[in-house]
Formats: sequence, C-alpha cells, structure tokens
Amino acid sequence: MQLQDGRTLGFSECGRADDYPMIFMHGYPASRLETLGMDEIANRHNIRIITPDRNGYGLTTFNPNLGILDWPSDIRELARHLGLRRFAVLGGSGGSPYGLACAALLPHETLSGVGILAGAGPWEAGAHHMSLPYRINALMAHHWPSGYGGLLNLLVWMLRRALSSPSGARRIDKWLDDRAEKLDSEKSIKERREVIVRQVLEAFRQGAAPAVHDAQLLTTNWGIKFEEVTYNKVKIWHGTKDANAPIQLMRYMAERLPHCELQEFEEDTHFTMHRHLDRVLTELVPVKSAPSANPMIK
Repeated sequence: MQLQDGRTLGFSECGRADDYPMIFMHGYPASRLETLGMDEIANRHNIRIITPDRNGYGLTTFNPNLGILDWPSDIRELARHLGLRRFAVLGGSGGSPYGLACAALLPHETLSGVGILAGAGPWEAGAHHMSLPYRINALMAHHWPSGYGGLLNLLVWMLRRALSSPSGARRIDKWLDDRAEKLDSEKSIKERREVIVRQVLEAFRQGAAPAVHDAQLLTTNWGIKFEEVTYNKVKIWHGTKDANAPIQLMRYMAERLPHCELQEFEEDTHFTMHRHLDRVLTELVPVKSAPSANPMIK
C-alpha cells in the first residue's frame, strides 16, 4: 500500500481474511516473511495475522529520519487500508518497542490486546546485562555505522555465496542441525534453511542501512515513557534463560508499566519461546471466532 507521505508499506497476511486481525511486529533484522508458513496456527486460532515490513525492511520505503514513535502512524494507516476497526498487536523480539509504541499512541478502543513475546528490552535498564557481542554491535551501530553496515552486507554476501555451492548449503544445514534441540522445530533441516534464508535476504533487500538504523533505535532510549503507557494491559511472555534479550531488561520495563502482566518461563531461551505460541495467541486474542464477532469494517 502507499502511505499518505508517499512511502510504500509492504505487508504479508496469513490465515483467513474474515478471522480476527492481529498485527505482528517482526524482529531484528527481519521482514513480513517472519510469519511465513504460519497459516496452520492462524487458522487453528481463527486469527488473521498481518505482518508489515518496518522502516526500510523488505518492501517498505526507507526513511532514516523516522523513529520508533513514528511507527503507530503507519499502523493506523494500514488498519484503515485493510478496514480494521479493532485488532490485537504482538511484538516479537526486536519488534517489542514498536508494539509498545502502539499501546502508547494508538486509541485504546482500537486495540483489543497488546503483547510482547521474547521481546527486546530497553537498554536503559543496563547495557551490562547484554552479552559482549551485542554491546560491540551497538557501539559499531552508533559510532561507526558505515563499518557496521559493511559488516552486515559482507555477512549477507557470504550467505549468498555459501548457498551457491552444495558444500556451503551443507555447512548451513549442519549449523541448523547443531541447534535443532534449541529451536525445537518440527520442520526438516532443509525446510528451516529455506525459510531462514528467505527471511534474511528479504530483510536486506534494500541493503544494510535499515538494519543499522534499527539497531541504533533499539539500543538507545526508545522515547517511550513507560509510566505514561496507560493501556490496560500489556502482556509479556519471556524466557528467563534468554541470552539475546535478558530477563532483567523485561523486568525493568514491566515494573514501570502501570498495567502489565509479565509471565516468565524458567527453562526457555530466545529460541524456544515459540513453542508457547498457542498459549500466547489464546491469551492475547480470547475472542476467536464467530464471524459475527469479527470487528472488520465491511
């Protein structure tokens, strides 16, 4: 779709068009393809999952002047374009501040639920909680963005090159196989490789600049005053063994949100929380179903 300011906004949909709408905020770096292949779970819960590309990812026009608090405006236009009067919002991983921004700035009557699944937490809670590689990436994004962008472009180039040879594909498959238990996936190694490669390449369709910009936004103050987010209530599901997004950052945020429910999962990491997706969708979108309950504007 075309936004009012002339930018293009790309988005994907899965599930049935007449089911209850949920807008998913994808992770970092990712795109609308993050929900690729989720039709089965969407249909099981009678949910229509809509996943827009964020600023510069996939098909969405890149504007380096936009921040996290500009995102709800795009969601408002997307909802209007799709004829949605009321919908749920779920932010995954790096999409968490964007979901929270919707809770802060969109009219409460348009939101039937706001959730954060394995979300990235605010760095203001203490960068020392983050692993050294993440802190180095953040420093590069802020102080040497061209170098960080070059590194990301190199990694994407190496991925493309690896895929061009059978031996490269086998190495990627071995890497995935070594993490099969962590990922707890029912998909075959080949299927997971094809999905992940499509998702990675789509995120960098416009190069590394959008990912560098997003990294800068995620690792600084989001501009959201947690104490002023009055939406009742923001639901958070998070693993206590999450090394990518330490639980300490989520606890910091949850303590400051006036209306928040933080559910901690003792044995889960960033890569295993997806196994609770059925529970998350049930709790986030309790109204499932009946065509008569569908809030879409015809």
